[in-house]
Amino acid sequence: MRSHYCGEVNTAHIDQTVEFSGWVNRRRDHGGVIFIDLRDRSGLVQVVYDPDLPEVFATAEHVRNEFVVRVKGRVRARPEGTLNKELPTGEVEVLGQELEILNRAETPPFQLDDEDTSEELRLRYRYVDLRRPVMQERIVLRALVTRTLRRYLDDRGFLDIETPMLTKATPEGARDYLVPSRVHAGRFFALPQSPQLFKQLLMMSGMDRYYQIVRCFRDEDLRADRQPEFTQLDLEMSFMSEDEIMRLMEGMIRDLYDNALGVQLPDPFPRLSYAEAMQRFGTDRPDLRCPLELIDIADLMVDVEFKVFAGPAKDPKGRVVALRVPAGGELSRKDIDDYTKFVGIYGAKGLAYVKVNDVAQGRDGLQSPILKFLPDDAVSEILARTGAANGDLIFFGADKARVVNEAIGALREKLGRDLGLVEEGWQPLWVVDFPMFEWDEGEGRWQALHHPFTAPKAEHVDRLGSAPGDTLSRAYDMVINGTEVGGGSIRIHREEIQEQVFRLLGIEAQEAQEKFGFLLTALKYGCPPHGGLAFGLDRLVMLMSGAQSIRDVMAFPKTQSASCLLTQAPSEVTQGQLRELHLRVRLPQPGAVEGSGG
Repeated sequence: MRSHYCGEVNTAHIDQTVEFSGWVNRRRDHGGVIFIDLRDRSGLVQVVYDPDLPEVFATAEHVRNEFVVRVKGRVRARPEGTLNKELPTGEVEVLGQELEILNRAETPPFQLDDEDTSEELRLRYRYVDLRRPVMQERIVLRALVTRTLRRYLDDRGFLDIETPMLTKATPEGARDYLVPSRVHAGRFFALPQSPQLFKQLLMMSGMDRYYQIVRCFRDEDLRADRQPEFTQLDLEMSFMSEDEIMRLMEGMIRDLYDNALGVQLPDPFPRLSYAEAMQRFGTDRPDLRCPLELIDIADLMVDVEFKVFAGPAKDPKGRVVALRVPAGGELSRKDIDDYTKFVGIYGAKGLAYVKVNDVAQGRDGLQSPILKFLPDDAVSEILARTGAANGDLIFFGADKARVVNEAIGALREKLGRDLGLVEEGWQPLWVVDFPMFEWDEGEGRWQALHHPFTAPKAEHVDRLGSAPGDTLSRAYDMVINGTEVGGGSIRIHREEIQEQVFRLLGIEAQEAQEKFGFLLTALKYGCPPHGGLAFGLDRLVMLMSGAQSIRDVMAFPKTQSASCLLTQAPSEVTQGQLRELHLRVRLPQPGAVEGSGG
């Protein structure tokens, strides 16, 4: 039904007869001449109909936006003064000779070029939304990304191996989606949060190098870069160190950016330890394009009268930092109040500041309500450490280290964006040397910072028993422009170490056997050293395409309430279906008030 795609035609096709099929993007009647902009996935082409062919012209008069049509005509150069340099096809047009309406369309619920259409409406009519050029470009990019990644891995000896979708519920940090078994009454499968255990078993099976572009499922609170179902590029390798894995994977990402975007990423990627990243940026996924950094000043605040600073400075778990904002003295009082509200989202109780009017005048050249609480030597040292200059502003954070890191780290990124301080381009890095464990105050026990199968550094194995909090892992995260796109680790391949880690996490022997017995048994039968990582494919494509949400790079995403507006899922099922699954659930009655009984 076509000889060419709409976006392919150019001056090389002049005087050729061509056929297209697609959607009417726009119809214009210019007093006796009708112009139709025809659209398909490849782009737009302008088709012209004049009254010389009365029947064809009459059909063109009845065409409306989003009609599906077939067009046949002759390519000709556009007249002088009508060229459209914004379009790849803008130097030519097609003189229409035939026009067939394949299907009519009602007026769409929104115009494809209306950028103010609500996300709710877009998701409800997703098939219309996906016709928009920007959405098609993102889906095309996603296909290119997966094709490029597969080629790179196939060329390096990786095997594409599928793992089960129906599996055993195991604790992996989020709630499982459970699937009741009809055959085994009262028992449930779980949809995989990741193929973690299966890919380790594949290494024990001698598969050496595995990858899979796989759907994963997590029943967790949602946000812009989270979905209940998402896609990972999952990888695992045997007999490789973390350095070897990282070099191979950054080569893959360099190859991807080169082929998909024509962008040359640095070689090698810089590396930061977790401790340095938290100290300088307050986050383990810093955007290195932003020049702002957190400067520790707790040692200057121990003996000051200002308890807001002195308290955290004396607390072993506290932190006091300064953040210099170049030319920040231009911020208004309202701006400062807005930033104070912003850090409050992260638990900060306030946001102290000092405006630097004239460094040469010392204290007299500064403006702040907190200056009266700070001695001259502390003020001078703060100016020196931050490198403050005239016209700058210094923000302060003082609280528990976790609160300061989250609040001032987020403020750093927001200020960078708001004030235009973030450099253009791409800045990847590796974050390494993560702690193995973090202490959960609420639960009163250790939690795995990554997951329970991450190996400790060889020189830190002895600390598992004596100093878990000082034990570093063999984990690594890849970060690009402040977004974590992938993370992984060398895995535990010795049974006794895995059992010791389980005990540290409060997983006793019986529970370990019930939940991970198959893994512990497999470790006894010749497990090679192995490691891997997983890349968030949706997040990676979001970053590469410039989208603001992973929902904009998924064909049919869920909303932030984990529902599908297009299909109205989740939906109720019949009592008969529930009985088949051996479930007893009282479905809500029409008009019933939720929580009113039953």
